[in-house]
Amino acid sequence: MNTTLDGQALFDDGEVAVVAGSPSRASVERAVAGLDGVLSIDLGARPRKVRQTGSLRAVSRTAMQARLSSIAAFIDGRLHTLSTAEGRVFGNLRMDVFTQLRERTGGTGVVVDYEIVYTQLGD
Repeated sequence: MNTTLDGQALFDDGEVAVVAGSPSRASVERAVAGLDGVLSIDLGARPRKVRQTGSLRAVSRTAMQARLSSIAAFIDGRLHTLSTAEGRVFGNLRMDVFTQLRERTGGTGVVVDYEIVYTQLGD
């Protein structure tokens, strides 16, 4: 199984790592006259960050630019689903950042290391 974004195999297998941040909740604490202590109001679950790193390979710079453009097109404010090769599924992801870390020649073409930061807006 490949790592896919909305069912599209955009990433090279074996070169992808996905790390999900911890879920969190928000709250407000207020002192209230006449109460010993504080009043804590739960504001519910908050979004968590999901980071994906890896390397992309292509036979030429032109082919690499096409791959990079197809991934960057997902920075559209919509929610997406990321499925990993290990069978983990992350739904309700908004792609916030797609960073090209390093470009180099390797083997039969061009290799680009990348990092993608998603915000998971719910499960």
